[in-house]
Amino acid sequence: MVCYPTFGGSGVVATELGKALAANGHEVHFITYDQPVRLGSFRPNVFYHEVQISQYPLFDYPPYELVLASKMVEVVRQQNLDLLHVHYAIPHASSAYMAKRILAEEGRHLPVVTTLHGTDITLLGKDPGFEPVISFAINQSDAVTAVSTSLRSDTYKLFGINQDIEVVPNFICPDHFKELRGQERHDFAEDEEHLLCHISNFRPVKRVVDVIRTFALVAERLPAKLLMVGDGPDRSEAERVARECGIEGKVFFLGKLKNPLEALSISDLFLLPSESESFGLAALEAMACGVPVVATETGGLPEVIRHGVSGMLAPIGAVEKMAEHAEFLLAPQHHEKFKQQALKRAAAFDITRVLPEYLRIYNGVLAEQPAD
Repeated sequence: MVCYPTFGGSGVVATELGKALAANGHEVHFITYDQPVRLGSFRPNVFYHEVQISQYPLFDYPPYELVLASKMVEVVRQQNLDLLHVHYAIPHASSAYMAKRILAEEGRHLPVVTTLHGTDITLLGKDPGFEPVISFAINQSDAVTAVSTSLRSDTYKLFGINQDIEVVPNFICPDHFKELRGQERHDFAEDEEHLLCHISNFRPVKRVVDVIRTFALVAERLPAKLLMVGDGPDRSEAERVARECGIEGKVFFLGKLKNPLEALSISDLFLLPSESESFGLAALEAMACGVPVVATETGGLPEVIRHGVSGMLAPIGAVEKMAEHAEFLLAPQHHEKFKQQALKRAAAFDITRVLPEYLRIYNGVLAEQPAD
């Protein structure tokens, strides 16, 4: 399992998938530059291999892609791996291709499954300089999955792909949502106040200023507070806009939390006004906590959130409309109904439904032998 070890959705999904495979008796090896944040403590059948990046005077930037490919070859040789599942086209799928070619010289067939999560397609896809490498890495994979139909369509549109791309959605692990313990709700809001929440990496694509402006409109009409979970380049601007709107005392910037589900578990509504979301894992986790979502109708979000059922959708940048949706969902006559419907919708993405799809794909590529 090759992934980024961070709090981002791709790293979370890859780690939880690996843990679920290990719990089912499979031996899983994580290959990355740091221990994945969701990996936790020692567990049977799970192993972590660190990609150590050295500084060389010859290079302005460390050659991570080469070091990663070498580490893949090393781990495959030593641990006799059956396949590589890489998350992100570059640098992971491109590094896997290099490792696969090296191992082929030894007579070893190493299937590569590539999962596309979004940024490698929707962001890098806008830069024509990356197109040849991304297309090649995807086409050379033995199987390719995307986390939403929207992402699959974007991939075909932006790149020269001749591979079949199968949609396998992201998922939630129900055990993570049982007996969540963190801050008490009354540490942030009074009984009569609504508590709204946003979780992201505060990059421009997340439009965190829209979160602040939406909340400012809600707070004019309803007693409410807002939890801002995460950090990133747009945090300072979000804090400035909160002061400009006169709501700085109602907004709590909590930074990165080790377990953001604890913030969701005490919230009444989740705001996700992103410009682009290939899936929207944070929205799914909110619904799994029984928290309805107000989000933008972009990317894979309409595949996760059913408008008028588990939440509400609005056009990108439509702050007034999002505020109206928030008021509607927070109304006593609606909130409990939408809470239950959010829980029901989230159950459709239980890992027990998704894991068999990946196992089928693994078995499929293992059954295929290269032509002599």
